[in-house]
Order: sequence, then structure tokens, then C-alpha cells
Amino acid sequence: MLELGVQTKEAVQDENPAEGFSQLRQAGFSCADFSLNAYLLNLDIYGNNLNRFFDASVQELEKFFTPHKKGAAKAGIRIHQMHMPYPIYVPQGSAELNDYLWHQMAPKSLAVCAFLDCRYIVVHGFKLARELGSEDREWAQTETFIHYLAPQARELGITLCVENLYNGLGGHMIEGPCCNARKMAERIDRINEQYGCEVLGFCFDTGHANLVGLDMEDFVTVLGPRLKVLHIHDNDGITDLHQVPYTFARTRENRASTDWQGFIRGLQNIHYRGVLNFETAPVLTAFPQGLRKESLTFIATIGKYFAEQIYKRLR
Repeated sequence: MLELGVQTKEAVQDENPAEGFSQLRQAGFSCADFSLNAYLLNLDIYGNNLNRFFDASVQELEKFFTPHKKGAAKAGIRIHQMHMPYPIYVPQGSAELNDYLWHQMAPKSLAVCAFLDCRYIVVHGFKLARELGSEDREWAQTETFIHYLAPQARELGITLCVENLYNGLGGHMIEGPCCNARKMAERIDRINEQYGCEVLGFCFDTGHANLVGLDMEDFVTVLGPRLKVLHIHDNDGITDLHQVPYTFARTRENRASTDWQGFIRGLQNIHYRGVLNFETAPVLTAFPQGLRKESLTFIATIGKYFAEQIYKRLR
């Protein structure tokens, strides 16, 4: 059966990470999605309000995260994937801000990833299609960043994973970076061939896909083995809410807002063997603190259901 993972954000606290990882294990998870993006928030980046967390040396960062590494190991949790702080470039940001994101935050994120024995790190692509006039030009800027990090990723045995994003326009959600599966398959293959290893992969985000109406089965099927990690969560098709799957319905007859069957079929089609990872940190603040354990257990129960559905066809 497939392993289950979940975000560490809201579940694992710096004051006692061992306790948080233990709760994840008790809930039914064997993997974790380490929320490195919690240490430099996107709202602060957009607001040019850097907290200078990544001013620390690699050695200092390793010391800071040693309790997390030990706590995960003690609980039997494997840190399977990680989310780099985002955005990695702010179009209207200062030169100092963008230089810091590139030359301090990004390479040190990879160093932390390697220290935690984590194989995959998710990176947001540039949102520049409107500024540059086309998606191809937008991707060229993201690819420049990938090439900047690729030698370090290859040396550390890490795979950078871009994900399908959304953008806002006139109060509507529209496709953002990396929403064309066929283009992404070609780009991933081309870059990996250049480096002779898997420096680039894909993270499929179900919530983002639902917001912009992607065909989940087709998208996942086209990606095939390039799909390395997942961000599983639900929304109402309007806002990026990161809630429990099957939470929202489009009709009074309770037809799910998200095409979960299409998602499952896609994973079946490609014989997915990775981790079923849930990006559902807001769930732990949506429910009362007294229901945290039950909330985590419920998310894991849905993961087990997904795993059973995928396994039925692969037997």
C-alpha cells in the first residue's frame, strides 16, 4: 500500500518537534512534508519584510533543525518532501529582496533538505506571464532559476519539483505557471537529459487544479513517472482553502467540488508508487485545538481510502 504524508506546518512545533512527529505517526502517517516555507512566509516576502531567518549559516541551520531530524527519526517518520519558501522572485520587489531569495534562501533551502535526508523539494515557478507576454517567456525565467540550482541539486541527490499554480485576474482564478502537462513533460525530460539525472520533477496540486479546471486524470497520466510528489487538498473552486478532501460540493446532490475519481484514475494509470501527501495545514486551525489528533487521523483515513482505491486496480 502507498505511504501517507502530511505537512508539518501547524502539526510540528519548534519547541518540541518530537511530540508533533509522534502525533503524526499515531494518526497513521509514515512520511512528512516539511514546511520550510513556514520560516519565511509568502506574505512577508511580498511585503518586502524579510525576517532574515536564512542569514544563518548552513551549520547554524543544521543545528536549529537537528531536533526536528531526531524527532522524526524517533517517531518513525520519513521526511519525504519539503516546500521551499515562495515566491522565489517578486516582479515589483527590490533588487536586495530578489537577490536574497536567490542567493541566500534558495541554496540554503537545498542544504536543509539534504540535512533532513529529504529527496524532493517543491519550488514555485515565476508568475510573469502578464508582464512578459507569454507562458513560454515566463517559463524561461523559471528555467533560469532551475539551472542555477540544478548543479547543487545533482550534487546533493535532490529533485526540484515545480507545481501547477493559479493566478488571479479580475476576481477570477486563471491558470498560472506549469499548468500545461505536455509542455511540462517535455521540459522535465529535456532538463534531466542535460544533467544526466533527475534534477527536475513535478508536484501535482489537486487544489490548484480544481481552481482552474484542469482535467486531473489527463494531467496526471501525461506526467507519468515525472510526477514525484503530491499536494492533496480540497477547496470550493473559488478560493485556495487547503481543506480535507470531499469537504465541498457543487450541487445539493453533493457532487464533490473536486474530481477525486479522476485524480485516483490518473494515479492508477501511471502506477503511482510515491507518497499520498496532504497539504492540509489549515485544517488544524479550522478545527478546535482539542480536535487536532482527530483531525489528523481523519486526514490519514482519507489517505488510506485513496490508497485502497488505487491498489484495487493495480493488484
